[in-house]
Amino acid sequence: MTGPNDEPMSNAEIESRIESIEKTESITLGGMKIRYAYMSQRGYYPDDPHKANQDAFSITKDFCGQKTDALLGVYDGHGRDGDRCAHFARDKLPELVEKFVMRSKSKEAKLHQARSNGAGGHDSENNLELTKDQIQTACLKAHIECNRAMHKAHELDDSLSGTTSISMYFHGRRNRITINNVGDSRAVVGQQQTPGGNSGKGTSNLKAIPLSRDQTPYRRDERVRVRATGARILSLDQIEGLEPIVPDEDEASDLELGEELDEGGDPPRVWSPHGEYPGTAFTRSLGDAIAEELGVFAEPEMLTREVTSDDKILVIASDGVFEFLTNQSVIDMCAKFSDPLAACRAVVAESYELWLQYELRTDDITMICIFIDGVESKSLAGSFVSASSRMSLGASMQEIEAPVSTQEEAPGDDDVDGVVPNEGLRPVRMHVSKEKSKAIQQMKIKMMASESELDVSAMEDFDLSKLYTEKTQEEKGRIAEAIRASVMFQNISDDQREMIFGVMEPITVKKGAWVIKQGTVGDRFYIVDNGRFEVRIVPDGEKDKDGGGGNVVHVYEGSPEKHAHPSFGELALMYSAPRAASIIAQTDGHLWALHRYAFRQVLAQQSGRQDLTSVLKKIDIFKNCRIEDINNLAAAMDEVTFGRGEMIIEQGRTGDAMYIIQKGSCEYLVRVEGRAHNETLKSGDTFGGEVLIDGQDYSATVLALQTTSCFQLDRSTVKHVLGNLKVKGRKSGKSGNVA
Repeated sequence: MTGPNDEPMSNAEIESRIESIEKTESITLGGMKIRYAYMSQRGYYPDDPHKANQDAFSITKDFCGQKTDALLGVYDGHGRDGDRCAHFARDKLPELVEKFVMRSKSKEAKLHQARSNGAGGHDSENNLELTKDQIQTACLKAHIECNRAMHKAHELDDSLSGTTSISMYFHGRRNRITINNVGDSRAVVGQQQTPGGNSGKGTSNLKAIPLSRDQTPYRRDERVRVRATGARILSLDQIEGLEPIVPDEDEASDLELGEELDEGGDPPRVWSPHGEYPGTAFTRSLGDAIAEELGVFAEPEMLTREVTSDDKILVIASDGVFEFLTNQSVIDMCAKFSDPLAACRAVVAESYELWLQYELRTDDITMICIFIDGVESKSLAGSFVSASSRMSLGASMQEIEAPVSTQEEAPGDDDVDGVVPNEGLRPVRMHVSKEKSKAIQQMKIKMMASESELDVSAMEDFDLSKLYTEKTQEEKGRIAEAIRASVMFQNISDDQREMIFGVMEPITVKKGAWVIKQGTVGDRFYIVDNGRFEVRIVPDGEKDKDGGGGNVVHVYEGSPEKHAHPSFGELALMYSAPRAASIIAQTDGHLWALHRYAFRQVLAQQSGRQDLTSVLKKIDIFKNCRIEDINNLAAAMDEVTFGRGEMIIEQGRTGDAMYIIQKGSCEYLVRVEGRAHNETLKSGDTFGGEVLIDGQDYSATVLALQTTSCFQLDRSTVKHVLGNLKVKGRKSGKSGNVA
């Protein structure tokens, strides 16, 4: 990320890429007292460093002339003109919602005046509250009209561009909200489950309840709908023939189509039957004129519900927030703060950091956070509920047969909506993308070419007990806050968490110190306890001419007072790989560091690593090894991912690593004297072990049949753990040395 003169960006320039409210604002909407804040951070795109932020947001108070009402929205653009589409929706949609709401109110006011012999008063529209059906009908019309207007707009081309939209309409006098959702951004409420504050186990007492449902091909009902137009539903790998096309026969379930496909960031998409376009990963949007012919339309799914005293936090955010964070993780993070602006900063920063760790880029990230400080009883004095939802909005006054009490809600069509189902949500990603995995492997190959850059720690000298330090409860709490949302620390036991607390190394850092240097091997994960640290990247193929570390793309700031404890270097816990960025201290600071070997020894207690040790013990060359050595080997193995059709090893080629399949399947092919033998390998099967013996090449070719994750063990690791171990080769019968 560079400034106008291609110089590294200053902190002020970095801050200019973040749009945020200056301070939290408090407002009262009828019976609801709320505080809200918003933040939007432009993404990092190495191939397009000047790409505009394609997210937008809107805050409209005194909505429809009512101080008790407001409309808040988030818009996530995509395609070449995505930023223009998002800005168009931001400016036009609230205006259109107001237009159709006021039109409905005007009709109801005239109806009410006619029934009351003209005694309704000049300000009856302002005192009138529409029913749920009337509000939702007005919102539906507004979205459809906004979509049509976008198609006609001269300032943008929405043929292959558009925007998703999520909005929250507050009806203050009724203590209600209406959610309008088009696409895959989300609205979530944090609802209190138990009285008395925090449960004391590192999580809030708020339960995340979805207020919207992602409209993507992960949902079977959406797949059925768009396929009816002739659309194809395929991932990019399926389009390229790298993944199998699985029949979609079970009409009753969601998620099956994409669970395997999206582990490397490759979701199912909508394609024309005539070509490889438009490729949208959602099934509804504003704009996208070509995709609209394939069922990708602008009709929102809507939900109206009452806001109660149990509702504490409301969040509306673009999908960049939820790529690596669950709804519950987001609510838990927000619940740590007393200020919604601080909550926005924490969630946006955490989302951005996870993108940097698991991808080669980051998405644009936008969030509006609302804290509900109090909910009083409904205040409908002087207003009335419309009765015309018994019939179409276009019904004439002559069609009305009987008057309805001005204080009586129309039955059957003004009830709040039910709970949004959790099924069909886009799954949270927990794996490095295939592109990032390949980039890591390429960096490792380059690094291996220079022994001076290779720093392999001798695992036999690694003593976990030497790292142990006592931590105060306050320090443990800060560490727990930092790792709560990380996928690496999910599903660990309380005992394992305590062990991790103990082996976290305290590190004091001075201003200007380099914590991490891009391209050097990483072996630690860091938590910022206090201080500011900038992230600098030298683009691939370029040199660090001035020795400053490249362009500043992000700044981590830790503060116990602000409950802000970002982390970096998470991938070092999985891979012995070069760092993708440099981290330099802007101020004096304090870090917590977790060594990869320490983490893996703790992780070895989990079933996955226990299974790994069981597999290793069955391999001939390790049968006579001590259990301690087997455990060290298991802890040292890297995780690697291969795409369908990718050749992992090739018969006759020299190699330095064996593999154990963690998830997926492979074809094992051996050719001997012109004849071929093949079999299918599955989870727990091993291959390539022969190259750990001196002088032997791979004895078979192995291809990934689908996206496959493997544990990888190389010669250098075996040598450091076991030394020179005499064995007898299983296939050749000749003696040799391991490593």
